Amino acid sequence: MPGGSRDGFGQRPGLKISAAMDGFEQAVLHVGRPAFPDALMAHLRRIAAVDHCMVFAFANDRDAQCLLTAGDIAIGDDLGAAYAGHFHANDPNKEVIFQRPCDSNAVLMPFVARRMYRRDYRKLFFDDSGIVDKFATALWHEGICIYANFYRLEAGGRYTERQVDALNRASPNVVAAITRHCQLMLETQSRHRSDGAGLLAQAFARPPLDALTARERDVCMNILQGLSSEAIAGKLGISLNSVLTYRRRAYQRLGITSQNELFSLVMGQLAIDHRDAIRTFPSSSALN
Repeated sequence: MPGGSRDGFGQRPGLKISAAMDGFEQAVLHVGRPAFPDALMAHLRRIAAVDHCMVFAFANDRDAQCLLTAGDIAIGDDLGAAYAGHFHANDPNKEVIFQRPCDSNAVLMPFVARRMYRRDYRKLFFDDSGIVDKFATALWHEGICIYANFYRLEAGGRYTERQVDALNRASPNVVAAITRHCQLMLETQSRHRSDGAGLLAQAFARPPLDALTARERDVCMNILQGLSSEAIAGKLGISLNSVLTYRRRAYQRLGITSQNELFSLVMGQLAIDHRDAIRTFPSSSALN
């Protein structure tokens, strides 16, 4: 998303707390926790009356991921998904971002006039959202660019020069905290996915699920993780017809006819595993 300093762009040194950071420590205390977006927005509202924040990650100039969206834009989640999906390719700020792919300091984006964007971009990210002004900054961390955007809506009007100056001074600390928060949240999500995959593997190692062939098991496990048949085909490198065939054979082997029955069967198996684990856990008397 576009935005930036009215004074052009430049670098600001890292993580020194200043007067512009009044209340910033409250957001820092919530880094890596679900409450961080609200604490971040409270700080941004105090220093510059920011209405909404979106944060994206670039691993390269072709792929974007929405890491965070918080604030007052009702369609914020949709905007984040649309930008990460394909609109990032038309963001003029990308040229500035990828000029310094190894820079460890926060880079402030130049202000880009609305008329510089394509018509469909302007409609979605200006007209439909109510955005009238934006400030953007980016920080490279371990080969990933964290791209933070702070927006103002019609009700509040554009940023004043004082607010822009406050964001200029605060942005290195803010984007560093955002980067750390997103890193911790992604690590947590990865652990949860790994734990979930481990539980599924345990369930499929016992009857009746262990009767499935390896490919039938792969298809069923991906169904349980919420993937569509098309997505499973792409992930496993097989055709859609093959996915449907393996699913049909698996359901026949298990004596079920629907995805809901598959969920019920696996949940029942996990419940058995949980009860067995409780039975085998040493009692307090055995430990004494």
